Amino acid sequence: MDFGTTVGDAFAYAQEGLVGKWTKWVLLLIATILLALPLMGYMLKILRGEKPAPEVSDWGTLFIDGIKYLIIAIIYAIPVIIVEFLMIGGLMATSMIGDPNAMMAAIGGMIIGLIVVLILAIIIGLFETIGLVRFARTGSIGEAFNFNAIMATIGKIGWITYIIALIILVIIVGIIEFICMLIPLIGMLLLFILIPFLTMFSARYICLLYDSAGA
Repeated sequence: MDFGTTVGDAFAYAQEGLVGKWTKWVLLLIATILLALPLMGYMLKILRGEKPAPEVSDWGTLFIDGIKYLIIAIIYAIPVIIVEFLMIGGLMATSMIGDPNAMMAAIGGMIIGLIVVLILAIIIGLFETIGLVRFARTGSIGEAFNFNAIMATIGKIGWITYIIALIILVIIVGIIEFICMLIPLIGMLLLFILIPFLTMFSARYICLLYDSAGA
């Protein structure tokens, strides 16, 4: 997989889809405001491989697909939520005891727990990313959790290639978000305005990554 070509393709896709097409940009901002559900539905259209970037239309379908997207994301998040709940519950129980030594041990456990949560979230994210594409392509929520098929797809991409590709995506989006946050007063507004572009870029990037498996 040529990372540079993939990044360039995804950037060009978002540029052609939004620059000069300000009505679409505004509609996607509205989709973001509406609990982001229509935006999630729109992402699924891109993950299906639609090219050029699809129009923002059929809001009912966008909402329904967005709800399905959210359900999948919540199910994937359950293990992380459980671990976090156990950590918080343990810390609260220890704080009620009032023993300083126990509290220090609980804080140490919390730090270890946070590391575990981070690692768990990363592992889940690897499967969830491909799972969402499978859902977009098949329309079946069950296919989002077809772990044998998901692992087979990642295997075709190459685990190292897949992980590096996702790291590159996170770095690119992270740098843009960081630069926006450095701008006084209007940084948050600028970041909000860029949501449609970053969403379109990221979805197209993941679509290309999935297609590189030849699936």
